[in-house]
Amino acid sequence: MKEFDLDTFEKKILDKGFTGYFQTAAAYPGKLKESISEYLDACSNGREIPNTNGLFILSTYLQWSGDDKERIECNLWVKHENDTFDVQKMEIEKKDRYGQLLKKSELKNLSADSVPTLREAILEVSGSPKQNLSSRKKRGFRI
Repeated sequence: MKEFDLDTFEKKILDKGFTGYFQTAAAYPGKLKESISEYLDACSNGREIPNTNGLFILSTYLQWSGDDKERIECNLWVKHENDTFDVQKMEIEKKDRYGQLLKKSELKNLSADSVPTLREAILEVSGSPKQNLSSRKKRGFRI
């Protein structure tokens, strides 16, 4: 498995189309490099305790159209070791406007090179949900 320094890691992820804002470890919002750098700075200053296995979660929206619309969220499990970075796992979740899960996809055994493009990631959860309550036919009581 090939691991990358932060600049190369950022380029790999940006080249896949993930150009939005991120949160590292559920905090530190900003562009990819800025978010990770702030998290690492907090770890080195003792404000944050790094995970013992070297993993942290990098979160972003793949699709966002406002609070009242469906959205697609993504969590990347990133391995940080000896100033190198690589992706281990990716979770993609499509949620309704209330935050209820509609569809979820989990990709394991990844690397920064094998992470799907933004478009491919969106397609992972873009099919119809398993249950679509609004499309069911309404039936009255039967006697």
